[in-house]
Amino acid sequence: MCGIVGYVGSKPALDVVMNGLRRLEYRGYDSAGVAVVSEGKLATRKRAGKLANLEAALGEQPLPASSTGMGHTRWATHGAPNDRNAHPHLDDTGSVAVIHNGIIENFATLRAELEARGHELVSETDTEVVAHLLADEFDGQQEDGGEADLAEALRRVCSRLDGAFTLVATHGSAPDVVVAARRNSPLVVGRGDGENFLASDVAAFIEYTRNAVEVADGQVVELRPEGITMTDFDGNEVQPKEYHVDWDASAAEKGGYPYFMLKEIAEQPRSVADTLLGRIDDTGRLALDEVRLSEEDLREVDKVIVIACGSSYHAGLIAKYAIEHWTRLPVEVEVASEFRYRDPIIDRSTLVVAISQSGESMDTLMAVRHAREQKARVIAICNTNGSTIPRESDAVLYTHAGPEVGVAATKTFLTQLVACYLLGLFLAQVRGTKFADEVQAIVRELAAMPDAVDDVLDTVEPVRELARSLADAKAVLFLGRHVGYPVALEGALKLKELAYMHAEAFAAGELKHGPIALIEDGLPVVVVVPSPRGRSVIHQKIVSNIQEVRARGARTIVIAEEGDEAVTPYADTVIRTPRTATLLAPLVATVPLQVFACELALARGLDVDQPRNLAKSVTVE
Repeated sequence: MCGIVGYVGSKPALDVVMNGLRRLEYRGYDSAGVAVVSEGKLATRKRAGKLANLEAALGEQPLPASSTGMGHTRWATHGAPNDRNAHPHLDDTGSVAVIHNGIIENFATLRAELEARGHELVSETDTEVVAHLLADEFDGQQEDGGEADLAEALRRVCSRLDGAFTLVATHGSAPDVVVAARRNSPLVVGRGDGENFLASDVAAFIEYTRNAVEVADGQVVELRPEGITMTDFDGNEVQPKEYHVDWDASAAEKGGYPYFMLKEIAEQPRSVADTLLGRIDDTGRLALDEVRLSEEDLREVDKVIVIACGSSYHAGLIAKYAIEHWTRLPVEVEVASEFRYRDPIIDRSTLVVAISQSGESMDTLMAVRHAREQKARVIAICNTNGSTIPRESDAVLYTHAGPEVGVAATKTFLTQLVACYLLGLFLAQVRGTKFADEVQAIVRELAAMPDAVDDVLDTVEPVRELARSLADAKAVLFLGRHVGYPVALEGALKLKELAYMHAEAFAAGELKHGPIALIEDGLPVVVVVPSPRGRSVIHQKIVSNIQEVRARGARTIVIAEEGDEAVTPYADTVIRTPRTATLLAPLVATVPLQVFACELALARGLDVDQPRNLAKSVTVE
């Protein structure tokens, strides 16, 4: 996820753009850059690192005065986060500048085409191809004797692009024009008096105007000081849909949510979709380009060890079920802080999967180094491009959750699950333990998960009410079987992190081996129930567990899929989730537990973004 700002009007463009970028830095902080149009030319500055680096560069080398400009804070996908890969990107002549949020899936093909025509591309990004294509289209209009139209050139370029994107462009010969296009990526317009704005979030322009204009998928918008023109990709004019923003500037930084965590929970459908984006080739096969290990290397693997901490560890526990089922390889899941101290048995045929949201968790990093010393192959699953763990691993599979400001993992957890599923299916594909049509069928089920998560989010108000009713509870227990057990662990962790209350999770089969002694009258017990369709024997057993705790006075809160009526007689509260394949069910079952923990903590008057004693990334061992 990247921060995007564009402006045309009478104010100093650079001031407006930089103010917007400061409000959007949470959306991307790997690098930042700006471009302005002045006296028929483009002027740009861009720097790797946080926005402060760009501000320092602008202080040393100011840009010329201008009333047209755009800016970008990057969260890297293609290409390392350095000066060269920072946005904006220019064409060969420096006439066109482009900034971009999203992924151009067919950029490699387009890049090869451009290079064959003599274009010289200088970055590793997918974005740069758009600048060159746009310049060609713009120049082609003039060569054909027509009037150069930047919006029309962008429409033609968009018709050639695969993937999800927001694109914003300026041209040196068009001093009062900024154009943008949207396909499955955030973009909103701000309408002012003699000035207009665009951004990936209204937070960027809320201090200047609260009059916003929606930009729908498949639309191109042209901003001029005197007005806004919107069309679809075919050039048909679209009537703008306007709305008034009621939030103040501070709240708008969080997209209108009072806490980042609430916003990040709501972003999960998009994050899951983004993590799936571009992973399938033209033949329907998984193509994990970031996994640089050869197929021969992966076929030699005889054991998988997952190392992780916290929520990432719970994602690894779920991965164990999926990878073992799909590949028939034995999988161990280790708490990273314990891994290297027990003298693990690993060698060249061991595949170590290191899961880390930040890529800087010291426990996991040290475990990776130990694994490399023992000659194991290491694949990182990470949300932070260019961080240490991916750099020190043999390969990396990036999640695309975007920056996560809240300390408690929400969207990063779900995207880690998606990455684990993709890795497991890729191993099955390479090793031949699943036929191509079987892999494709599971991939289709995965592709439906963003909508399933969205459906859960649309129906969680009763979960919020339940959480508020339990604000004074002393403890909550969680039970689960099969993949529901790691989900229960994650639910308990969220409650501990956010509400500072005693919460424990147990494998439901262990109940009679001790934990049932904790059950007392009124104790809330959350039970994650597997589908009766996929694991009917386990389902029957966990229904018996629900009866056992309810008979002893527990308040039973049951998470069960739609249509599972067997649990109804024994549940005080039933939370329904969409029907999904058993192994994919954690993607929907986890979401109500996130909402439950967040709402309960808020009811207790706590800050869910910055829980006490916790940091987003643990960089000491």
